[in-house]
This record gives sequence, C-alpha cells and structure tokens, in this order.
Amino acid sequence: MTITLTINNKPVSVTAEPDTPLLWVLRGELQLTGTKFGCGMALCGACTVQIDGEPARACVTPISAVGQRAVTTIEGLQGREITVLRQAWTEIDVVQCGYCQSGQLVAAAALLKTLPQPDDAQIDTAMNGNLCRCGTYPRIRTAIHRAANLLAASG
Repeated sequence: MTITLTINNKPVSVTAEPDTPLLWVLRGELQLTGTKFGCGMALCGACTVQIDGEPARACVTPISAVGQRAVTTIEGLQGREITVLRQAWTEIDVVQCGYCQSGQLVAAAALLKTLPQPDDAQIDTAMNGNLCRCGTYPRIRTAIHRAANLLAASG
C-alpha cells in the first residue's frame, strides 16, 4: 500500500502496510537513521520524533496513525531551540556514547518550544522516558538550562 506522509516538511510516499511502525519507515524506507531503535516498546526514547511538534515514540506509532500530521526527525529539526541545544550540548559535553542523543535532543527541543525557561522538575517531566545508559542526566539537564539561557539572551 502506498501512503503519503509529511516528513521533515516534505511529502514522501512510501510503500508499507498501515500497521508498519513509523520507525521502520524512517530508517528502512527513507534512510533517516538519526532516529534510533532502542527497545521497540516506547520505553527508552531513542526513537523519539516530533509529530506536530509533540514528542512521540516512532517505534510504536503505526504509519496509519500519523495521517496528515507533520513528522520531524533529528535530521529535520530547525529553529532557535535546536540551534542553542546543539551549542549547549557541546559546551556542557553531554554526549558519551551518543546513542540516545537524537531522542534527547528532539524531546528537549519540543520542551523549549513550549516552555522556554523550564525548571528542574519541568525538565525531568519532559525528559522522563528518554533513557541514557551512560547516565548523563545531570549534564542533559544542565545543557537544557544553558540552552534556555541562550534563548533568553538572544531575545
């Protein structure tokens, strides 16, 4: 079956069954490999994408559930939030192995878009479910605060 999706602001047609997980379409059909497979059960966050600006787990989202909504992957994220997050991630030296980082960044960008100055509890809530085997959670939180400060400074 041919299904048309909007991925990273571009319409794409894919041939897949309606119950095919979005993750498999992104990685297998579209070669967008920044979105990672972690657990396959929406528990780890490695597959986090944005659907209409909200974080979603691509491993359990069937393409039929996407419909006409816009899907944004790490490759397609644009704007002030992701720019300052990348800067902060580098300044704070967040990454260790890096496997979870695309999901972390996608979730953090959605957070800063809706809540530009989050406190620790708000960050923890928004990032809950994005697991990091290396345990860089304190650096992730610090980097999100740094990005929020950069956003505020740039007006």
